Formats: sequence, structure tokens, C-alpha cells
Amino acid sequence: MSQPQQERSRATRQRLLDATVESLAEVGWAGTSVVGVAARAGVSRGAAQHHFATRDDLVRAAVESVLDELTRHMVHRESDLDQGKERPLAVVEMLAEMWASSFGKAATHLWVAASTDPSLRDLVLPLEKRFSRELFRATADLLRVDRQEPAAVQSVRLTIDLTRGVGLGTLLHPDLQRRKAELAQWAAVLATIPGIGV
Repeated sequence: MSQPQQERSRATRQRLLDATVESLAEVGWAGTSVVGVAARAGVSRGAAQHHFATRDDLVRAAVESVLDELTRHMVHRESDLDQGKERPLAVVEMLAEMWASSFGKAATHLWVAASTDPSLRDLVLPLEKRFSRELFRATADLLRVDRQEPAAVQSVRLTIDLTRGVGLGTLLHPDLQRRKAELAQWAAVLATIPGIGV
């Protein structure tokens, strides 16, 4: 395959991955199909199936791609975060915004569907485990957590779960601004926990 063909192929693949995430975020697992994703991406069904033979292949690749991108994004955000007392708030808000993003919504739809669909659960569970490990590591690093402090480690997990719940709420009530006061309240508690911000 020549270089221009390779570049076109990569671009087509990326459009399909982006369209898959958009579809999952907007219409969920049940409404996402290879045909629908191809239409969103502006490519033929045949071109889509050349890259991804099944919907499972497409979804797996999309989630893996965004997971990697999201992890890199969180690592690079450290220099943007406020220092001192405001750092916990900045991290909490960043996580909540992540869950309210297209990827967060797509992941939420997938995980809810996987809870009642055994084949989807088999697809999603290994990705979710890997994602959870990476997200914990990145969040702990951003909060400068002493991993020898059990309360600090537990607080990282609680922060992830809390912000995921806020993201779930945005599926019905998209206005994240309404939750800012609650997020700030938790961030204030987080700042007082031994082993946070060391």
C-alpha cells in the first residue's frame, strides 16, 4: 500500500472510531450499528467493514483508542492544574467534565448495557478493568497521593466513583454547572485527607 493510501486508510479508520464514540454517546449500544457509524463517518458500509468486520470489533477499537487518548490527556493536564488548595477542586472538576464528555457518555451507555448483555460484558469488562487501573493511577498522580496512606487511596477511588455518578446524571440533566457546588464540597473534604497533595 502506498503512503497516500496508508494515510487515507488511517484517516478513514479514525473517522469511524470518532463516529462510533459519538453514536454510543448519543444513541447508546442498542442504537449503534456499523451502517449507522459508516453514515456518520461519511464512508460506505463496505469501507467500514474493511476496517472493522463486526460491531464488536468497531466498539472495542473505539474504546481502546479513546482510553489511550484520555489517559495521555490526563497526564498532560498536570501542568494546567491549580497549585495548593485549589488542586483537588481542579482534579475533581476535570474528572466530572471527562464523564460528561462524549467518551464518558459512551462508556456509561456501554457499561449499563453490559450489565444485562453477557456477550457485551465479555467485550467491555477487560477494557473497563484496564481503564480503571489507568484512571486510578492518573488521578492519584494528579492529586499527589501518598499510596501508603489507606485513607488517601480510598479517597481516590471514591472521587472517581463520585464523578462517574455525576457524569451519569448528565445523561438526563446535561447541565454540569448545577453540580459545581457539590463537587467543590467534596474537593474541600479531599484537601483535608492525610496523604493527599503530598
